[in-house]
Amino acid sequence: MNSTQQTQRPTSAELDAADPLAEQREAFYSPGGGQLTAYLDGNSLGRPLKATSAKLASFVEDAWGSRLIRGWDEQWMDEPITVGDRIGVVTLGAAAGQVTVGDSTSVMLYKLIRAAVDAQPGRDEIVVDRDNFPTDRFIIEGIAAEKGATIKWVASNPASGVRTTDLEGLISERTAVVVLSHVAYRSGFLADAAAITAMVKETGALMLWDLCHSVGSVPLELDAWGVDLAVGCTYKYLNGGPGSPAFAYVNASQQDRLQQPIWGWMGADNPFGMTESYKPAKGIRSFITGTPPVLAMQPLKDMVELIASVGMDAVREKSVKLTEYAVALAEDMLVPLGVEIVSPRNTAERGSHITVDHPLFGEVTQTLWERGVIPDFRPPHGLRIGLSPLSTSYAEVELGVTAIRDALTELL
Repeated sequence: MNSTQQTQRPTSAELDAADPLAEQREAFYSPGGGQLTAYLDGNSLGRPLKATSAKLASFVEDAWGSRLIRGWDEQWMDEPITVGDRIGVVTLGAAAGQVTVGDSTSVMLYKLIRAAVDAQPGRDEIVVDRDNFPTDRFIIEGIAAEKGATIKWVASNPASGVRTTDLEGLISERTAVVVLSHVAYRSGFLADAAAITAMVKETGALMLWDLCHSVGSVPLELDAWGVDLAVGCTYKYLNGGPGSPAFAYVNASQQDRLQQPIWGWMGADNPFGMTESYKPAKGIRSFITGTPPVLAMQPLKDMVELIASVGMDAVREKSVKLTEYAVALAEDMLVPLGVEIVSPRNTAERGSHITVDHPLFGEVTQTLWERGVIPDFRPPHGLRIGLSPLSTSYAEVELGVTAIRDALTELL
């Protein structure tokens, strides 16, 4: 970018002044005392809402402290479905009765992938890309070993992600389920979920999307796209806190067909009947296993309502502008130092983070953390700049990229 283009580009102060979502940043906690200069890791762990402290205190004193065991009859038994429905309506494009909250992302993936394979005798192949997040690949390797299934690996370009052309020749009448990430954890590539889902379903296979890096940052239309299954975490753009429970989406058309493999009392037809044998509950409740983490669900509820108040379209618009600004700054400050931008340049193919590569970024990341600038590092040498639309300012992005430049320059 030449000096004229740099001059014409709005400053971070001008972008923040024109940001219709700027006031939302005040809803989030940010440490004082110079502890934090720029937080560029919202795609790994979202900042807590200021309301979270009061909500948790109130829950301890009232719902838990005052109602005690009565809370299960009064509200908590339905909490996984109630919260799931709200996540579905606000962020997933999913009608009620198709989302449940609980367990970890890994456990949810196991349940749904294993159920998909079990429900389709004669379909003994699972399709997944080699650059998918390790948990997805490891879970699939375990299931393949259990079931004697074959894994068909998609050899996509990590920088450009999985496209329909990458799946040609891999999916067939033997494919049980295709597992892909909607937004790639490494590059931020945003897959064409509608087109890929349609392609997979034409073969009779089931489609499962990992939504960890897209829920709360990219508008989703799971029902409209015809998605069968999906799993996502709630501690990134849904700001549920470290270890907050994951969610599972099971399309209503698949709920009677699939039976999840981890049977527990809370997913039984009559949980308090203490029956001799297991009989699954009807609908999405059958995908619950044990006692749900009610306390851990509380923080994300406020974030879902905040997203509902501004709308996912506005969130996405801010996300696009933030990543465009980050890319422009990286081109100006980092590329001349030998840095490579490995995320898609086309905003329609990019989620809410970008990745830049340099052999020294492992050392750079450690230096940045010590200085209160928090991106994260993904081997072999990718530095991710994760931009949570409702809590990140343009000034913060500029401070962060400038700090990356300075730390890298010191090591060159």
